Amino acid sequence: MKKFALLLIAVMTLAAGLPAQQKDSGQCKDHPAFTRMPGYWIYSCQQRQFDSHAFTVGKGKTEAVEGQYWMIAYRPQNTMTAKPSELQIQRNFENAVQKQGGKVLWSEKGRSTFQLAGPGVEIWAELRTDFTSGYLLFIVQKQDMAQDIVADAAAMGNDLAATGHVAVYGIYFDSGKSVIKPESAQAIGEIAKLLKGQPALKLFVVGHTDNEGTIEGNLALSQQRAEAVLKALTGEHGIAPVRLRAHGCGQFAPVAGNDSDAGRAKNRRVELVKP
Repeated sequence: MKKFALLLIAVMTLAAGLPAQQKDSGQCKDHPAFTRMPGYWIYSCQQRQFDSHAFTVGKGKTEAVEGQYWMIAYRPQNTMTAKPSELQIQRNFENAVQKQGGKVLWSEKGRSTFQLAGPGVEIWAELRTDFTSGYLLFIVQKQDMAQDIVADAAAMGNDLAATGHVAVYGIYFDSGKSVIKPESAQAIGEIAKLLKGQPALKLFVVGHTDNEGTIEGNLALSQQRAEAVLKALTGEHGIAPVRLRAHGCGQFAPVAGNDSDAGRAKNRRVELVKP
């Protein structure tokens, strides 16, 4: 009995000297598409219903992807005696993605970008590793935003009366294209309602872009988008063509900085301008 007591004391003393296993922070958990490296814990995370991340897809080149957003930061447990290198972590993720039929879009020291696609789902991920063997995952499940704020004819009329112009952010196009997306129908309808309520009102429909792409390309794209809105108003809502004129400003009239995704999103817009 005495020997057992001494043995128990020795075990308890040894256990007390070992570092405690770190538990995942708060409500953090792994993303369903990626397991974690063995022996790691989550020390920080973020999840947002809709956001954007600029993924590296080439040397000096990024692509902004919008949708459901995750940031998950991992650290190795203090109890790990042999921690993996940056390269070992990268290769583990790259191999796992490729085995699932995904693509490695970019890889350099300490950073990799992945793309996984399935029926109706497209997931982008960026892995960043550091010399401490910790790593970060930025993940976006690509999707359109559920629009909460819609254009309103009365509000547009008030802004036109007060300032002579109004930005309409409920009109959507795919990147680099001028075909109006179906979810723009309500905003287009409100513009038509405004025009029908003020029969003498004439407007310039002005297209704007961010600064991605060439100046010439952005000027042409903004003109084409403005013309697409004009065509929708005249063809689908019966607005007289003589009341409208399309014009493209390209990137030359920004309302925010183009050095962030949020700023570029504000600059990509259609405006109504009184002559």
